[in-house]
Order: sequence, then structure tokens, then C-alpha cells
Amino acid sequence: MAQLSCQNLTLGYEGKQILSGLSFDVNSGDYLCIVGENGSGKSTLMKTVLGLKKPMKGKVVFGDGLASNEIGYLPQQTVVQRDFPASVNEIVISGNQGRCGLRPFYNKQEKQLAYDNMERLGISDLKNRCYRELSGGQQQRVLLARALCATQKMLLLDEPVAGLDPKVTSEMYNLIDSLNKRDKITVIMISHDIEAAVKYASHILHIGNDIFFGTKNQYVNSRFGRERGMI
Repeated sequence: MAQLSCQNLTLGYEGKQILSGLSFDVNSGDYLCIVGENGSGKSTLMKTVLGLKKPMKGKVVFGDGLASNEIGYLPQQTVVQRDFPASVNEIVISGNQGRCGLRPFYNKQEKQLAYDNMERLGISDLKNRCYRELSGGQQQRVLLARALCATQKMLLLDEPVAGLDPKVTSEMYNLIDSLNKRDKITVIMISHDIEAAVKYASHILHIGNDIFFGTKNQYVNSRFGRERGMI
């Protein structure tokens, strides 16, 4: 059974339809890149998967042992969020909130998970630093560590390299690729970078006036690939 199945979705906001008839499955271990023009509904789709928005029609179904609260999410940052006056440790450990329930504190295991994920992403030395003092690349690693505290199964990433310089962008892509291939975490990532999507993804969803869903190779050999000179 698919880990995530989107079935005949119609998406929109304020009563305005922006996307309809969208169906696709994501299996455990897939790396799906969602591409398309601005305003095509990419972020709306991600928020629908997360349950932050309701579809106008259709449904999102979770399977293969994945619960809706076991998804790690790295959203696009606003200017205000980049200036958040909290420590790195406080932000990372907050990724455990979904499993705390009504408990008003983090237990020993959750504190250890936060530290382990900071180690995993090479930011444990920043543990006590103020988040807003960090570089853009460091901030994204902090947010990714936070997302990993929420899941060992699926990550949803909304433009995770936006605003980063080429070197840091490459490091972030390699890090995400490692989480997918080495740690077997399913990745769903919104990206404007078609070249990177084709390099790293196993599957591509192109949304807009026309919809494409398939493997990376199918995308490269489709008219979408031909229009971009991929073949």
C-alpha cells in the first residue's frame, strides 16, 4: 500500500479553484519533487497533505504504517521567522511537540533525539547559539533537524534551498539525498530547480495547466523534458 495517496484532489483557496483532478501515490523511500510555475498550487498541495488546508474535492490517504502526525515539515521561512529569538536547541527540540500530547515537558528520550539530530546534521556545536544569529544555511539545517524530530518516515520540504548560495545549496541537496538514500526517509520537496529535481528525485510531479506524474526518466522523456532540452 502507498505511504501517501492523493485521490482526485481539487485544490484552491477562498473558493477559487487552482488545481483539479490530481491523483498520485508516494511509496516508502520515494523522493518526489513537485515542480511548476508560481501560483500553480504547489504549496497549497503540501499544506493539504499536512492537513493544514482541506481539499475542495478528493481526499488524502495515508498507508504503510504512516500516520498524519508522523510527517516532518520544513516550510518556507518568512523574514520574521528568520529573526526568531530562540536557541538552536529550543527550536530543534520543539519538533517533538507532536508526541508530547498534554505533557508540558520534554522527556529524556526526546531531548536525546533532538541532540542526535543536531549531531546528524552537523550543528551540535550551535546548540546554545541564538537562531537569528545564524547564516541562512545553518538556519535551514536547524529547521531540518527539527523536522527530523517529528519523523523517521516522511519529510515535506517547501523550497529548502531558497535564498542559499550555490555551495550551501549543494550541501543541502546532498544532505537531503543522504536522508533519503541512507536513512530511507521518504522525501517530498517543492522545487523551482528542475535540473536538481532531475538529478536527485526518483519521481516528479509537474503541476500547472497540464499535470505530469511519473518517474524521473519518464519526465525527462516526456514533452516537459523535451521543452527543457533534457533529451
